[in-house]
Amino acid sequence: MTTAPARTAEVAGSFLRLGLTSFGGPVAHLGYFRETFVGRRSWLDDREYADLVALCQMLPGPASSQVGMGLGLRRAGLPGLAAAWVTFTLPSAILLTLFALGLSAFGELGDAGWLLGLKAAAVAVVAGAVQSMAKTLTPDARRASIAAAALILMLIIPNSIVPTALVQIVAIVLGGVLGLAWLKRPHKGAKNRETPAETRVASRGARRLGISALIAFVALLVGLPALTAATGDATLRLIDIFYRAGALVFGGGHVVLPLLEAELVPTGLVDHDTFLAGYGAAQAVPGPLFTFAAFLGASMTTGPSGILGAGIALLAIFLPAGLLVIGILPFWERLRAWKPATAALTGVNAAVVGLLGAALYDPVFVEGITSPATLALAVAAFIAGTMWKVPAWATVIVAGLLGWLLL
Repeated sequence: MTTAPARTAEVAGSFLRLGLTSFGGPVAHLGYFRETFVGRRSWLDDREYADLVALCQMLPGPASSQVGMGLGLRRAGLPGLAAAWVTFTLPSAILLTLFALGLSAFGELGDAGWLLGLKAAAVAVVAGAVQSMAKTLTPDARRASIAAAALILMLIIPNSIVPTALVQIVAIVLGGVLGLAWLKRPHKGAKNRETPAETRVASRGARRLGISALIAFVALLVGLPALTAATGDATLRLIDIFYRAGALVFGGGHVVLPLLEAELVPTGLVDHDTFLAGYGAAQAVPGPLFTFAAFLGASMTTGPSGILGAGIALLAIFLPAGLLVIGILPFWERLRAWKPATAALTGVNAAVVGLLGAALYDPVFVEGITSPATLALAVAAFIAGTMWKVPAWATVIVAGLLGWLLL
């Protein structure tokens, strides 16, 4: 019989290899996970894996990381969840932290050619993400209309009147309400899923732990802003910003871009050129895109920064994901059969396409396309990624090199 420590070590070893080699974003990560844990290790079967993926795609946060946490939790309990997250996340977090520390040593980035190349690559990557997500999440008129409503809301309300972060929350809530009203009936592209006769029954202890995790999730989401406002503490502010980003992002890593940009750039906590350079670099490393938080934490202009800031930001942005996996997994079989919940979440997912579309225009396109040459580079990178299927990491590296040589 395999002991608990041995299982935890097995989880850590498996996910460390994946963290070092899993390029290609969350969709690719899910493929690597299936090959490793269903195909080779037989930790679970295809039905169980599909159920876990379906759950994590409905939750806010980084879906592939949440699937990894769920796999670790199933295999070795809470220590397995922690081991899966740490080992899958750490390689890219270390690389991005080192990149941030290197940038800080150069001071002002200015109009460095390699930076212009990274910005152009960011335009291509985000445009590709919008295109891909729109095909999946807005394939019909109703969901496309929800996305358009969110995009229009983001573009017509200036930050000087209503903070962008608040408008984003309103857009997400609006998407949920419209989804609840419009999408209860089966829609184009929906697949009927039958609940299997044999389901994993959660133990009473797992349900109690799940309820505690959900209470903690809500308490932190509500309490951190209040504590930050009351104390003015810079560390609490950092935790609050990244925790809320992790708790409110539906649709994967690219959608975190507008949420974090709205919190960090207008307030001067992170320079805009630095923000876009880090986002471009995050495409070129393996592992989850949410490790972009480590780069931002290390790049903060006030409060904790460097290695400490990177660690705080990383923990804060992933904490909601872990709490939700622990909290929802014991109740998943019942939740997925409740049609109003799935309708509302479908609407939310459509709205995030609009949020990302608005971010593609401002700040990504507005700041990234500064000349005909950068536009040409962005178009070439977009074609390479969407038509020729060049991996994002390779596109980013080549764009940076071309920018350094030509711009």
